[in-house]
Amino acid sequence: MPIRPALRSLYPPHWRALSAEVRFGRAKGVCQSCGRPHGASVRVLPGGRWFDPAQGCWRNHKGRIIRYPDLIEQIDVRLTRVILAAAHLDHDPRNNRLSNLRALCQRCHLIHDRLYHARQRAITYRLRSALGDLFDGPYCPEDISAFRAAVMVSTRVPTLCEVSRPQPMHRLIPRSIPGFWG
Repeated sequence: MPIRPALRSLYPPHWRALSAEVRFGRAKGVCQSCGRPHGASVRVLPGGRWFDPAQGCWRNHKGRIIRYPDLIEQIDVRLTRVILAAAHLDHDPRNNRLSNLRALCQRCHLIHDRLYHARQRAITYRLRSALGDLFDGPYCPEDISAFRAAVMVSTRVPTLCEVSRPQPMHRLIPRSIPGFWG
């Protein structure tokens, strides 16, 4: 996975070689969590199940052999390309010991980092809320979606039956949006 420019200084200069050693030397080009092979296009189902073309069997999210999916489940099959990345087990990019690194595919890496992503999402929501307070008053996603719906109603071309009876303006703009009604 690409390293964000803001975090690049935390990684050692030989990170590419270290990552390659973890992904291809130690893990031999397969995810150390689910067993998906690097660079291969595999068929996947929701929940992490995937088809192993080398063995000709379906595997679960931990790489264990499972039964074939039935016809209804096979409707949800999609094709994805597997890319391995070296993941830090303690989430600290400065700790580059081999015992702290593991080769993970995209899915397993996202699952491993989900708590970090949840925290980042919360920070982003707080920042958006603060910007809303600063410029537009209290930020409320329901108000924004109601405003968008009102704008869509007021800017679309009316049908023939709507032309005969126009909607009053107070129905198009919700009262909960600050600044519209005084």
